[in-house]
Amino acid sequence: MTSPPAPAISVAMSVYNGERFLGEAIESVLAQSFVDFEFLILDDGSRDGTRDIISTYAHIDGRIRPIFRENRGLVASLNQLLAEARAPLVARMDADDVCHPDRFEYQTRFLAAHPDYGVVGTRCTDIDEYGQPWPVCSPPHPLAHEGFLAAIDKGEPLLCHPSVMYRRKLVLAVGGYHGAFRHCEDLDLWLRLASVTRLGNCPEELLHYRHYADQVSSRHATEQQTGAAVAKLAYLERSAGRPDPTAKLDRLPPIDDLDALFGREGIAREVRATLAQGLLYSRAALRDEGFEVIIRNLREGGTHAGMWRTVARLMRYGDPARAVRLAAALVTS
Repeated sequence: MTSPPAPAISVAMSVYNGERFLGEAIESVLAQSFVDFEFLILDDGSRDGTRDIISTYAHIDGRIRPIFRENRGLVASLNQLLAEARAPLVARMDADDVCHPDRFEYQTRFLAAHPDYGVVGTRCTDIDEYGQPWPVCSPPHPLAHEGFLAAIDKGEPLLCHPSVMYRRKLVLAVGGYHGAFRHCEDLDLWLRLASVTRLGNCPEELLHYRHYADQVSSRHATEQQTGAAVAKLAYLERSAGRPDPTAKLDRLPPIDDLDALFGREGIAREVRATLAQGLLYSRAALRDEGFEVIIRNLREGGTHAGMWRTVARLMRYGDPARAVRLAAALVTS
């Protein structure tokens, strides 16, 4: 029996306990003006109604290929979706976001016109859990590759992961998603791809990106920002022609072990200094191990910028004990 021809796009969505927004996300993909795609939806061992929702839509639209298995985490899910995709282009999508109907049309047209680009994302409209506008203070995503290189140097946003479309062979050639960079696996991938292809964004806002309290970036802020800092260090190692010490890792070591990993002193201190400023505004980080990173950085002579405001913030959060500890560290450092 002859296999059906490969579609132009494989849409890759991983879901874990995503019933709340999943239907709207799926419908926004099925409503695309560009219709030549397969839609891989991997249920990563959900315990809510996710499986039933996926099964219902799969019966309605034959382009959906459901994958059901036990929980293995997002990185394993993304790599499995890459392995099972049949198309040369892969469009990422998350189960809590919403596509503009012309998203795939714009992105396929861009990649066809720019063969030197391996990845194209889109600018996004930020919304809250109710679909209302969500204010953001970060710079807009860069459009051309030169802007990406400048944004990497300045630590600014590069791509909105659920908005991207990329050439599957290129992503596989650099090793796919690396498990060591859990919760920032996308940033590590962009930094590795930046040396082998060009990265771009469509100027149009073609994705509604949702913010809410239970999303990964809110629950794992410290681990995410630690991984981002190490990914940037690995990028600088590769750019300098040195081996990437993270390339074979399944998990990043504790911050105190980073000097040994990179083979020189000062790396751990540099990472703590970077993290301390980034974690000041994360309520979750101030309640987990991120707080100890901030205290350690002060003891190592780190900047006091923004710290007294964080003391007041901790009081507002109902955590006077940590507010007192931070104030004492500021006075004695």
